[in-house]
Amino acid sequence: MVERVPMSKTGFVHLQSELERLHKVDRPDVIKAIGEARAHGDLKENAEYHAAKERQGFIEGRIMELKDKLGRAEIIDCSSIDASRVVFGAVVSLVDLDTNEELSYQLLGPEESDVKTGSISVLSPLGRSMIGKIIGDEVTVKTPGGIRNFEIIEITKSGKA
Repeated sequence: MVERVPMSKTGFVHLQSELERLHKVDRPDVIKAIGEARAHGDLKENAEYHAAKERQGFIEGRIMELKDKLGRAEIIDCSSIDASRVVFGAVVSLVDLDTNEELSYQLLGPEESDVKTGSISVLSPLGRSMIGKIIGDEVTVKTPGGIRNFEIIEITKSGKA
């Protein structure tokens, strides 16, 4: 059975555009660079050639990875979720019960999560521990820094699709 990859509509479109750029821009550019480097002669000691071949390998690997993820994507409309419980796409506000620090994260798929922009993976330890919880529930998470305790103080829909 194929393992589905949860993804927002926005995340899906972002990955599609990255794949298109790799196909239409990056791949032709690296092929041109390989051709130019080849024209310089001796390939054994040609740093430009080896760098271009390495970049080509990265691009081809990323294309295969993106095709796989897009093929297994389970697109979820984050703007139409039920915000009575923590689900994929919800924006969850928490309070750290040890420090009283308030945090807010949107639960997204692993491919689109970025703590710097306020989103975490639904598959992360914190994400998994929050799924299905309601406002007022306490969440205990085992992190590399030790056990942390949070309380869910708000659950909202995201404005993003």
